[in-house]
Amino acid sequence: MKKNRVLLAIFTVVLIVFSAQGVAGNKKLMTVNAAKVIAERAVVESVVGLKIRSRESVEDLVAQEVRIDAKTAAAIKGIEYTDILYDPDKDIAQVEASIKLGKVSNIVGKNIDYGGQTIKRFGFATSTPAMAGPLQALRAAELDSYKQLAKTIVGFEINSNTSVRDYLLQSDDVRARMMAAIYGADLVDYRWDENGDAFVKMRLRFGEVEDVLNQKLNYDDEVIEVEGVGAQVDDFSESSSGSAGMTATSIRRGAEIREGMIDVPIGASSSGQGQSSNGAGGGTDLLR
Repeated sequence: MKKNRVLLAIFTVVLIVFSAQGVAGNKKLMTVNAAKVIAERAVVESVVGLKIRSRESVEDLVAQEVRIDAKTAAAIKGIEYTDILYDPDKDIAQVEASIKLGKVSNIVGKNIDYGGQTIKRFGFATSTPAMAGPLQALRAAELDSYKQLAKTIVGFEINSNTSVRDYLLQSDDVRARMMAAIYGADLVDYRWDENGDAFVKMRLRFGEVEDVLNQKLNYDDEVIEVEGVGAQVDDFSESSSGSAGMTATSIRRGAEIREGMIDVPIGASSSGQGQSSNGAGGGTDLLR
């Protein structure tokens, strides 16, 4: 009789374990993998570079539009995940990815020898659309940083038409346009303020580039540092677009996943702290 009770107890424990395994979901895995993909893209953008285009317009001294579009594409291997952190309460993952570099052909076909240098970048993602706001603001700030770097290094085109009649401003139209390729930018820091706006500070060291007038400019070893900003709430236009979740693909091998709190502000919260990476840099004009 006692033996039967022991067997029953063992069976109950086994049943509980298998039941717990049976209800284990895939949300955490999807979120972590999505953060890996975002971190991989960050590495590619730092190492290989990205093409970026911006349009800004002001009419009668009233803000109209700021639009930034960017794209990158590369075949890359050797990326490792040096730190993986998952916040189960917020369903947000933070992944640090790194790669050791030799000779790399960047987005404009220039061969760069990184001499075994290790580049580190981060990625945030979630599988819960309601939690994506701060992460989307961070990405917007990142692209704003790239835009500022491109405008500073390569330059931009500006068109303005103004009309005054009888000492009164009749019309004033200003449009700025930029298209460039940027590579080798370093992430210096990132943070959120108390309003939920995101800030990304980036640095670029570069040598000789061509400006929009096809003039050779020698910026040998000069460093430019900018800070981009991004918002998660659209109070500029009358209608706000909803948050969209990030797509995750299959899980790849990497570091062990830790669980803990990630300092991403949901609503009004404290600010996050950034990480650093290293790399050489440059820019080239694509308006020709």
